[in-house]
Amino acid sequence: MTVEPGPSSVPEDFTPSSALTDEIPLSIVVLNYNTREPLRRCLNSIERSEGVPWLEVLVVDNASSDGSADMVAAEFPGANLIRSPRNGGYAYGNNLALTQARGRYVLLLNPDTEFGPSVLAEMLDYMDVNEDVAAAGPKVILPDGRLDLACRRGFPTPAVAFYRLFGLSRLFPKSPRFGRYNFTYLDPDEEADVDSVVGAFMLVRREVVEQIGLLDERFFMYGEDLDWAYRMKGHGWRIRYNPRVQVLHQKGASSRQASQRTTVAFYRSMHLFHAKHFRTRTLPPLNWLITGAIYLLMGWSLLRNALRPRHERRVST
Repeated sequence: MTVEPGPSSVPEDFTPSSALTDEIPLSIVVLNYNTREPLRRCLNSIERSEGVPWLEVLVVDNASSDGSADMVAAEFPGANLIRSPRNGGYAYGNNLALTQARGRYVLLLNPDTEFGPSVLAEMLDYMDVNEDVAAAGPKVILPDGRLDLACRRGFPTPAVAFYRLFGLSRLFPKSPRFGRYNFTYLDPDEEADVDSVVGAFMLVRREVVEQIGLLDERFFMYGEDLDWAYRMKGHGWRIRYNPRVQVLHQKGASSRQASQRTTVAFYRSMHLFHAKHFRTRTLPPLNWLITGAIYLLMGWSLLRNALRPRHERRVST
């Protein structure tokens, strides 16, 4: 299977439809697909927030069939509801809102996240102080109290991808060489420069979005946040992990509904990221090895998932 790194379906030099205004410090973009109850809890978290004088909430519904959009319209009339006619994926849905967002900062927020009243204000203060930071993310905690490893990530360079695909990152998580995929060698409470934070809670400067462009819609699900961060760092910006702020992530509320399809999307995204950013700089034999390993592991993951009970199926991250 070949993934060509051709041009995105969305131009990177976009012009927003609404003018930026200093009166709106924050635009929150929540992309939903059949997660009505988590979405309700997420929007309640936003409504309970304190310390942000004015914000706008843009909820994009990616053609859900569970009544999510009608729930938002009925219970959260202050939100800007965007009903997408189709489920075009994560990047597609977020881009619908990014072109309308007017805040100085834009927060990409998953509907299966919840947080305390001070979180938004603390993150905005953090970005105001760190003016060379393009994007920041908090410490993200799973329901069982464990760290969501995806909240601080390294780019899957050929070396990092090799360590990840062949299990070295799991065997030696404390090694700065082998543990870079999720920075597992760092203390979870240590603030740090990272390659990327997770799109489940990714706070980005609006000027950065205008500089580097929208999310690449060739990434249907997974990898688009990594690609965005890679482009940010390519323009000289920093990405920061800020563990002083914590967010709860239920994780996988929508992806578990179609675990086989999302597993394929995960591994295809790994392939696309490599093809887009590293293929021309990598020797052909190593490209073949990486591509073969990605699709071999995809097949293995699909087989394991098929053998699991439905409620235990998941997606690799």
